[in-house]
Amino acid sequence: MSSKEPRDDGRPDPDALLARVQQDEARAQRGRLKIFFGASAGVGKTCAMLAAARQQLEQGVDVVIGVVETHGRAETQAMAAGIECVPPLSVPYRGRILAEFDLDRALARRPALVLVDELAHSNVAGSRHPKRWQDVEELLAAGIHVYTTINVQHLESLNDVVSGITGIRVWETVPDRVFDAADEVVLVDLPPDELLQRLREGKVYLPNQAERAIRNFFRKGNLLALRELALRRTADRVDEDVQQYRRDQLVAPVWQTQDSLLACVGSGAGSEKIVRAAARMAGRLEAPWHVIHVETPAHARLPAGLRERILRTLKLAEELGASTATLSGARVEQEVVAYARAHNLSRVLVGRDEPPAWRFWQRSVADRIGRIAPDMDVIQVARAGQDDSGSGATASQPVPMAPAWRDYLLTAGVCGLAGLIAAPLSPLVDLANIVMVFLLGVVVVAVRFGRGPAVMASFLSVAIFDFFFVPPRLSFAVSDVQYLMTFLVMLVVGLVVGQLTAGYKYQARVAGRREGRVRALYEMSRDLSGALLPDQIAEIGERFLAAEMGARAAFLLADEEDRLQAPIFASPGFPGVEPGIAQWAFDHGEAAGQGTDTLPASPVLYLPLKAPMRLRGVLALEMRDPSRLLIPEQRRLLDTFASLIAIALERVHYVDVARLTTVQMESERLRNSLLSAISHDLRTPLSVMIGLADSLALTRPPPTGEQAGIAGQLREQALRINAQVDNLLDMARLQAGRVQLKRQWQPVEEVIGSALKGLRPALAGHVLHVELDEALPLVDMDSVLMQRVFSNLVENALKYTPPGSHIDIRAGVVDQRLEVHVEDDGPGLPEGREEAIFKKFERGRAESDTPGVGLGLAICRAIVEAHGGEIHARQRAGGGACFVFTLPLGHPPPLMDDERLPAAETNERMKDV
Repeated sequence: MSSKEPRDDGRPDPDALLARVQQDEARAQRGRLKIFFGASAGVGKTCAMLAAARQQLEQGVDVVIGVVETHGRAETQAMAAGIECVPPLSVPYRGRILAEFDLDRALARRPALVLVDELAHSNVAGSRHPKRWQDVEELLAAGIHVYTTINVQHLESLNDVVSGITGIRVWETVPDRVFDAADEVVLVDLPPDELLQRLREGKVYLPNQAERAIRNFFRKGNLLALRELALRRTADRVDEDVQQYRRDQLVAPVWQTQDSLLACVGSGAGSEKIVRAAARMAGRLEAPWHVIHVETPAHARLPAGLRERILRTLKLAEELGASTATLSGARVEQEVVAYARAHNLSRVLVGRDEPPAWRFWQRSVADRIGRIAPDMDVIQVARAGQDDSGSGATASQPVPMAPAWRDYLLTAGVCGLAGLIAAPLSPLVDLANIVMVFLLGVVVVAVRFGRGPAVMASFLSVAIFDFFFVPPRLSFAVSDVQYLMTFLVMLVVGLVVGQLTAGYKYQARVAGRREGRVRALYEMSRDLSGALLPDQIAEIGERFLAAEMGARAAFLLADEEDRLQAPIFASPGFPGVEPGIAQWAFDHGEAAGQGTDTLPASPVLYLPLKAPMRLRGVLALEMRDPSRLLIPEQRRLLDTFASLIAIALERVHYVDVARLTTVQMESERLRNSLLSAISHDLRTPLSVMIGLADSLALTRPPPTGEQAGIAGQLREQALRINAQVDNLLDMARLQAGRVQLKRQWQPVEEVIGSALKGLRPALAGHVLHVELDEALPLVDMDSVLMQRVFSNLVENALKYTPPGSHIDIRAGVVDQRLEVHVEDDGPGLPEGREEAIFKKFERGRAESDTPGVGLGLAICRAIVEAHGGEIHARQRAGGGACFVFTLPLGHPPPLMDDERLPAAETNERMKDV
């Protein structure tokens, strides 16, 4: 993080005040979001939301229910009764009508408060927003307050943690920013034993579902872990609220709402002991901790070895889990206190430093912090040894530097030049004006050479002024006592001006470096926004790294199958990429190589390019000055750079995906239009051909011999082509979405029987076996389309199996779904093409002479998925192909005993077919 925190001078920052006013204005125009947060389903979030809504209703607030999921619970339905409800929006989806939250109607109604249950819900495809939380954001933007609910497993940052605990992956998630931006979060908590009791009593799920839930997701261990996650996430949220309140109200004292540590380190070897002591203390307290180094103007010229020691200390702190920062300022204690108050850190650890006896006026760092911040606990840590105390191991006492003799010689020259300039002016102006010339020289020295030479210039200027300009001249004797006051004032003014000028020069240099980094990142982001190819992104990135970091780079990108490819771009003179280290960094998503804990002997640093969706590759860097990797700000700059590159690569990738998708959609539309037109044009001549063939068969006398064979073949081929034309038309209609399912509760055996009856002539040379479970329920389906599914699957088996082969059809209920198997004992499926055969115009064996255009299985998948089911193919055990599809059962009406045929009789009828 950065290098400068707000000053602790008691005055509010005007920029912060302006930003706060703007935020308050924007917040006043938005609605307020209140989230009822729980560890799992059944803890009472919806009931708590409805209870809070009723309180608002009693106070005269206009409250409506946008959507409340009661899940059939009587107590929830009772609490929702009497509250106005926005009628749901009916959305057609795969032949069914689903009820969704009607956002437009809620916006038009414009109540003061809307209840929107289940924030993580995914809307039906075709809705304005894919997620319900996006609906909520639009309501808030319109100035409407919202109450909503969410479980801990639906938070994006905790999704993988929850799946690791429960073994169940939750796909509906909400970004953490939505949760963090909520105006109020109410934790709805329930002990696991009480929740399990509610489950057993049927207050959460229906009894048969509840038993299965208790055995799986709702195990007590899972509930305990989820409860802890919810409590911790709520505590984090409360801590953020405390921090925000402190910033809004300009609260200066530290509130000790939780244990937290701040360690201050300097250039001495004893700083590592301070870091380790802070790490141990933070571990015992389970508290967050920070480590900072304050760089004052006196530290600006530390030797390279001591600066590297500081960087190593900060790196050690990061490795031990601390948040680190390098601050800049004139007074160490002020920067430490300002940082602690900005982050609400209650305890400060510093090294014990006792100034030498001759510097009796100087107080220790701990004393100075305690004097200006009596509300903080200051803990002093003993030094590692006697040598450290003299080495200036605290941030307040820099190690003495080797004098820069050249600067001091030039300082003497500037003072002499000031004397030469003042000499001809002496007869013309008063001595008080001569003093201004020497003060100007002090300012020039402070700006050019810094604090030490400025002090020397102050004393030397007084001496030159006294010796050459104050009577008696060419002597340090003073004839008039008033000149002593002139000397004193001149010396004090020179010292103050020199100190202030040197300090402001240092701060300007720090601000200039910071502004340069921000400007470079802005320019790179601007250039990346216009890049259209990965090569252009790599070239822009290489240019930035060379200019800002002094590094050579190579970019390794991942392909569509997440395989790391050879570098697409490398700087001239780059030493080469080590594939093993690059692959490790890509696989683990962590930096490796130089400056890290993984293979640090490598001369190259490997950074993973992490984009929001997935890793996009690896950035390989060769630093000309490897010590820069130890600087926290430089590492954060590198991480920011890598993130920008990864995001740019992902943007380019999705631009290509969108372009290809647009082309494919247009091609698909044109192809469907062409197929539909051709199919319609073919049906008329085919009907004529079939009619002519039938007419030939009915002529008197009837044709015999070769004529009869030709007439029969003509009719058979015409019917075959007509079936293929029907497939083309069906596929075109399905793709265009023009097929409306005519769903009714139908017995499966009748649909299978109708399909087999139409295939009776083709089945003559095969052995058919149908096996249906006892008491198959009715299925909500379009019987005509499902008959087409069975016909296509059986026809497929007939085409690819020799005469005499067996075809088996089995149907049963598995996990509340109808599962149907169509199997054969033929040559089986081509290896690795089990999914490809369901694509349009794909055939199992390209070299096969079997007639067909490759649409039958594609039509089957389209129809099954329109019913909410799934279909797949696999090799049959013992040889052959097996096609399996499932359909949801829903809640079928019961069949009376006299309406149902026994399974044995049903199977016998199938044999007759």
